Amino acid sequence: MNLKDLIKEVGGEYAQLASEIKEEEVYVDTGSHILNALVSGSIFGGVSENKITALVGESGCGKTFYALAVVKNFLENNPDGYCLYFDTESAITKSLLLSKGIDLSRVVVLNVVTIEEFRTKALKAVDMYLKSEESERKPCMFVLDSLGMLSTNKEISDTLAEKDTRDMTKAQLIKGAFRMLTLKLGQSNIPMIVTNHVYDSMSMYSPKEISGGSGLRYSASTIVYLSKSKEKEGSDVVGVIIRAKTYKSRLSKENQEVETRLFYDERGLDKYYGLPQLAAEAGIWNYAAGRYEVEGKKIYEKEILKNPEKYFTEEVMNKIDEYAKEKFSYGA
Repeated sequence: MNLKDLIKEVGGEYAQLASEIKEEEVYVDTGSHILNALVSGSIFGGVSENKITALVGESGCGKTFYALAVVKNFLENNPDGYCLYFDTESAITKSLLLSKGIDLSRVVVLNVVTIEEFRTKALKAVDMYLKSEESERKPCMFVLDSLGMLSTNKEISDTLAEKDTRDMTKAQLIKGAFRMLTLKLGQSNIPMIVTNHVYDSMSMYSPKEISGGSGLRYSASTIVYLSKSKEKEGSDVVGVIIRAKTYKSRLSKENQEVETRLFYDERGLDKYYGLPQLAAEAGIWNYAAGRYEVEGKKIYEKEILKNPEKYFTEEVMNKIDEYAKEKFSYGA
């Protein structure tokens, strides 16, 4: 039997021999080198181009700002690309996008209320994308912010009818929506960022649970837990230090944790924060008494991060990347 004839007859458009599968993973830069390493195993990587990445955490921990940082980098790296932003909280405003340096002409904000509405609009958008000529497809990404705020048609109708019955359909609807979307996004090479809330559970093994049931846990390739502390300049709070930990990852080791810095002003996500520590861990720089020894000079971290291009040369970055692959990637 000729396998290529079998593929043509049975497999459809997306069937292929295993030997023909593209091995190279394509990434979308998150805007932070250390976060790239956490989710992909390389400081030059990022979130996957054709998979779902979930950012989860308590309210106010920076999930939306992380998502917007990825959107900004995606649009900058793809001048003809665009983003569909599914907003469930009416949190996305023109001024917020402008403050993050995002091109407003290439972001479509879709307000969605229910899981069914999100599912229908997202699937329609993917189908339109796949039906267009491949040469005419522009790079695209989806963001759902946030999953936990989506209601259901049943919940709304029960509320209007003043019924107090609990909606038992939500978890199944979420699971079904992502079951349909996951393969479609992979076929179309559309990355998707999903933000979601966590809640306290009674389990001693998992004190924090992701809201909405198991649908997102199964469908997301990467799930990153976020938590935060304040970043101050003098007595002024100028941003937050966000700790990111991989709860699930198919591209890097799980249960790894890094710290990133997010400024409230136009500086946004600090691209180089966390790299001095990684350079010291790798033995590229020595660290003693609160300073790093770089080319024979002892320098405070604050000074390095003020002028990162001076210290993070191409040679240093490549050495850090080699160490990051050992630290964050699965072994051969």
